[in-house]
Amino acid sequence: MIFDFGGVLCFHPDEARIRRAAAASGLPVDRFLKGLWQTRVECDAGRLDPAKYWRGVIGPTFQESRLSELIRHEVELWNRYDQRIFDWIGQLRDSGFRTAILSNLPRVLGEELCATPGFLDHFDKVTFSYELRKVKPQPEIYLDAIAGLGVEPSEALFLDDKPENIEGARDVGLRAELYCTWEDFVARGVPANYGLPAPADARRQ
Repeated sequence: MIFDFGGVLCFHPDEARIRRAAAASGLPVDRFLKGLWQTRVECDAGRLDPAKYWRGVIGPTFQESRLSELIRHEVELWNRYDQRIFDWIGQLRDSGFRTAILSNLPRVLGEELCATPGFLDHFDKVTFSYELRKVKPQPEIYLDAIAGLGVEPSEALFLDDKPENIEGARDVGLRAELYCTWEDFVARGVPANYGLPAPADARRQ
């Protein structure tokens, strides 16, 4: 099993987190969100350091002295994990399945995840875009995760919340499913469709 991070292992940022991050940047929310994503691919690919990235987000009012605060709020955008899917990962591993995380993310967030006690214990393979300087849906990033698991592409299932990343996964031979919410994932019976253990909370319903 291969899992995306944002929108799968963690929830998308809620309004309160977005407002706090925008306030730290000194921008209104709409301008903050536009700036946050306009060069995100370059940042995720490891081609922009944090100062250059945030200078691009904020513009001429950027102050490097506030960089650590901006990074802290950036990390906070993505630190609301969905414990239900982590519990299922535990079930998978207990049943003998190997697991990987495959994500487009910037170095500051990847290093935060690596430093979070116990986070990486859920995965046999970690593939982060900034380390490879490749991003989904480029084929190399999927192939890195597959190689790390030691399986054929057709033997792995990939979950991601973006259609273009699902297409990229299928192009290299992975089985892949678009992930919207945990409730939808369980209701569609995705685990059973691939011969995977049923999530414990679904069995209790």
